[in-house]
Amino acid sequence: MDGHVERIRIAGEDSAPMESVESVEARPGGLVGDRYYEGTGYYSPYDVCEVTFVAAEALETIREEYDIDLTDGRHRRNVVTRGVDLHDLLDHRFSVGEVTFEGTRPRPPCAHVERVADEEGVMEALTEGRGGICADVVDGGELRVGDEFGVPEPANPEPSSIARAMRERADERAEKRVE
Repeated sequence: MDGHVERIRIAGEDSAPMESVESVEARPGGLVGDRYYEGTGYYSPYDVCEVTFVAAEALETIREEYDIDLTDGRHRRNVVTRGVDLHDLLDHRFSVGEVTFEGTRPRPPCAHVERVADEEGVMEALTEGRGGICADVVDGGELRVGDEFGVPEPANPEPSSIARAMRERADERAEKRVE
C-alpha cells in the first residue's frame, strides 16, 4: 500500500480549533491530547470515534466542487491521508507507522462540523464518502506525519477460518487424549 499520513490534527476540547502536530501518541481510546481521548468532545461519551481519518484527495475535491477550503482543519478529522482508499480499511486492521488501528465505520458529517467551520455547505461537501472513517487504536505508539500504511487485514476472520481453527484445536486435543 502506498498511502501515508499527510497531516495530523488534534483539538483539546469541543469546538476548539484543530491544531496541526508532527506526531502524537496513539493509545487505545484515541490520540493523547485530543478532545475525544480526553472525554471533552462534542459527542462524548455517546458517539465517539477514537481517531478519524479523511483523505487529502477528498478535501481537494471539496475545494474544486464546492469552493470550500478545509485544509486548515475545519473538517474536524484527526488524520489526513494521501494515496489510500479509506473505505477499504473499514472492518480491517491496518498499521500506520508503529500504530495498529481497526476501521470501525464511516464518519458522516454533522451540523456541528458546519457550525464550527462557520461556513455554509461544509456538511454537504463532506457527504458522499468524503467524510472519512472512524478507527479504534488496537496497538498504540507514536503516530507521525509521513508514516506509511501497512497492508490491511480483515478485523474478524472469515467464518471458515474460525471453523478451521476450531477443528484443528479439537484434533490437537484428541491427539493429546490418545497419547
